Amino acid sequence: MSIFIGREREQAEFRELLAKKNSSLVTCHGRRRIGKSRFIQQCAKQANAFFEFSGLPPRPGLTKKEQLAAFSEQLAQQSKAPQLPLDNWATAFQLLASQLPPKGTVVVLFDEISWMGIGEPDFAGYLKNAWDALFSRRERTVVVVCGSVSSWIEENILNNTGFVGRCSWQFHLGHLDLPECQQFWGRSATRISTTEKLRFLAVSGGVPRYLEELDPKKTAEQNIARLCFHPSGMLFNEFDSIFSDIFHRRATSYREIVRTLVDGAKGVDEISQQIGRQRGGSLSQSLLELVSAGFLTKDVSPKLSGGLAKSQSSPSRQLRYRLSDNYLRFYLKYVEPHRDQIIKGRFKSTSLEQLDQWDTIMGLQFENLVMENLGVIFKQLRIPLHTVQFAGPYRQSKTQRQQGCQIDLLIQTKRSIYLCEIKFKHQINSSVIHEVDRKIAALKLPKNQSIRTVLIYDGQLAPSIEEDQAFDFLIPASELFAI
Repeated sequence: MSIFIGREREQAEFRELLAKKNSSLVTCHGRRRIGKSRFIQQCAKQANAFFEFSGLPPRPGLTKKEQLAAFSEQLAQQSKAPQLPLDNWATAFQLLASQLPPKGTVVVLFDEISWMGIGEPDFAGYLKNAWDALFSRRERTVVVVCGSVSSWIEENILNNTGFVGRCSWQFHLGHLDLPECQQFWGRSATRISTTEKLRFLAVSGGVPRYLEELDPKKTAEQNIARLCFHPSGMLFNEFDSIFSDIFHRRATSYREIVRTLVDGAKGVDEISQQIGRQRGGSLSQSLLELVSAGFLTKDVSPKLSGGLAKSQSSPSRQLRYRLSDNYLRFYLKYVEPHRDQIIKGRFKSTSLEQLDQWDTIMGLQFENLVMENLGVIFKQLRIPLHTVQFAGPYRQSKTQRQQGCQIDLLIQTKRSIYLCEIKFKHQINSSVIHEVDRKIAALKLPKNQSIRTVLIYDGQLAPSIEEDQAFDFLIPASELFAI
C-alpha cells in the first residue's frame, strides 16, 4: 500500500523537530513490523535531505567489519562518497558528516541500531562522540536512532550517562487504533461488515505490515488461511523470524517464556516453575525485554478494597505478565499445534470455520484486541486519560473471605470502577446479565466508589439486555471504528 496511514499526532511532533533551528537527537522504538522505518521515511519527506542506514541482520559469524562495509556501501549509494573500506565507527560517522549538505534540514536514520553495533562493544560511545563533535554542531539536523530491541536503546541511549540531556524526543510506536486499521480495506471498508473486519484484526492486531498483506477482495477467513495456514504464508513463517531477528542467541529461551502465557497471564513464580529457570536477574531481564519489544504487557492488579489502585506498592504476587500481542497469541495457540499438517498441505482444502471452537477462538482474540484499543474505550466512556488509575484484565482469587471472579476489563478511576464484559458472538443472550451480577457481588468495594457496568460486544443482543437497561454502557464494536 503506497499511502501512509495513521500516526497523525506523531507526525505533527516530528514536524516541530524539523522546524527547530537547533539539531535534535531522537529515538524511535516499537514492536517489529510496527512501521518505525516507514514512519521516519514519511516524516523525512518534509526535510531537504534524508540519509538512511540499517545494520545487517544477525547471523553466526557476523563481524564489525561487515557492518562497517554495509554502512560504507549504503553511504555511497546516497551520496557522492566513494565506497571506502572503514576501520572503525569514528571514521564511518566522520565520513557521513562530510557528506551532509551545508544548508537545509537533514534527517539521518540509523535503523536497527542494535544490529549496527554487533561486534563493537563501544558502539554507543562512538555514536555519542559523533553526536557531540559532528551532528549536533550542524543546524537543522535530526538524527534518529531506531530499533526493535527497545531495551538496547534504553540501556545504551536513554539510560546511558553519556547521552544525558542530549535526546530531544522519544517516539514509541504502538499498534494502530481500530479507526486507522479499517483504512487498509480502502474503498471496500464501507461494504465490509464490522464482524468480518474484527475477525481479521483479531489475528493481525493493529500491526501495519500485517495489514498491508490484507486482500479486501477475500473474506477474513480466506485471508487468515492464506497468511497463517499455508507453508508460504507470511504469518506462518513470521514467528521464528521475529525472535531470531530481535533476540538472536536468546531466541529459544524467549520463545519458551512466551509459550507459557498462551493460556493466560501468569506471575513470575509461575513462569519460573514452568520453564525451569530461577526467578531473578536473567528471567526478570528477559521479561522486561519482551515487554519492551511489545509482545507482553505487565499488569499489576489494583487493591480495590483500599479504595484506590496501589499498583506501585502491591506485592509481587499480584504482578502478572500477559501475552498481549494478537498475532503471537493466535500463532502459538492455533497455528503452531498444526504446523506439521500445514507443511504437508493438509489445510489447503479446510475451511477455518469448520475448525473446533473457531468462534470461541475469535472471541478470545477479540478480547485481546479490545485491550490494544483502550484509548478508544476511554473515549467511548468519556473517561479522561489522566484519571485512569488501572485498566486491564482483573482476577480476584477465592479465599475464605471473598469469592473468586475474573473480569475481562476493569477500569478504575478515583471515584468509579467500570466493570467491562467483552463478547464476540453471533447471539448474546441474557445470561451475560447474570454473569456480571455475580462478578459485582464478588467484588468488595469501598463505600466511596461507584461501580458501572459496560458491555463491549459484536453480535445480536437479546432484546431483554436493552429493555432491562442491565448495563450502564452498551458499546457495539462498530462504534470502536468510528472515533
